[in-house]
Amino acid sequence: MKNINLKHVIISCLVVYVLGILAFLGSYYVPIMEDPDLQANIVLMAAIIPTAYFGAYLYYRRGNTTQGFVLGSVLFSSAIVLDAIITVPVFIIPNGGNHLAFFGDPGFWLIGFEYVAVVAAYWKLKVTKQAQA
Repeated sequence: MKNINLKHVIISCLVVYVLGILAFLGSYYVPIMEDPDLQANIVLMAAIIPTAYFGAYLYYRRGNTTQGFVLGSVLFSSAIVLDAIITVPVFIIPNGGNHLAFFGDPGFWLIGFEYVAVVAAYWKLKVTKQAQA
């Protein structure tokens, strides 16, 4: 982990976090499904693919070579911290939720797995190919 650029991790994480929150919250304003929480998770699952890809691009564009699974895990861990201190208290608790329900939702962990997988795929497809060229 000594080759992780913390400044670039923070920038990438914040960009992905803000875009993810906007997609998640924005889905509540366009009611399509009867279950707005399920709808928000589905929207976030779709939105995390391009946002995680963009976050990985932001991190790797300056020549960083951190292994993709490691970077994805660090980015997702950072998102967990941001969710715990911002998302849950500001958006979830006022609507009757709590930390346990938020972090105990299997959809949360599925989205997290997807986040890590997209970053790892970006590294494998873009960064390792550039290193071989």
